[in-house]
Amino acid sequence: MSNSTAAAVLTTTDLPEAIRAVRTLLGLADIGHGEVDFEAVIRSPDVLEQVRHVLQDLEWWASAGKEHGSSKAGDNPADCLPIRVFDWGRPLDRAEPFIAALGPDPAAVRWDLDAWPAVPEAGLEEISQKYAYLTLTVNSRDLYQDEPSRDHTVHVHVPNRDGDQISRVHWLAEQVGGRFTGRVESAPL
Repeated sequence: MSNSTAAAVLTTTDLPEAIRAVRTLLGLADIGHGEVDFEAVIRSPDVLEQVRHVLQDLEWWASAGKEHGSSKAGDNPADCLPIRVFDWGRPLDRAEPFIAALGPDPAAVRWDLDAWPAVPEAGLEEISQKYAYLTLTVNSRDLYQDEPSRDHTVHVHVPNRDGDQISRVHWLAEQVGGRFTGRVESAPL
């Protein structure tokens, strides 16, 4: 197992602004075989209903403090709130409907890209699929929903091993009108 560095390149209270930034970054990336992954903490029946409309066969289990409840056991998630959602490998077109369904609940939406392409004019080589990810945290500042907030953060992922990858983070931040503040998290891949 390896890790990437997830660098925050834009934090905003304006969710449409964060989504526009994600769209811009997806337009720069190679997404031919891309997928999207979801992690969330769902607390309310209304949000649960909206999320289940987007992802009918939702993968979930009861949050900490609950000893039972999961999609694998066939339980009713409404009886187990709050629940944690870990749903992987969905088509890219599920991301924005999922985000719209969240309301105030925290989540991380991660796009698994084919590559961050080379940018010769910036001196950047291609980053392969193994390290090419983009994450939007919604109502949370961190990748794991441990730091709930009223804002949303766009993170770009680069390999841990290359110190020169910070140049790519700065370049990607510039493309969306953000800036790299030095806030990073290690993200298991």
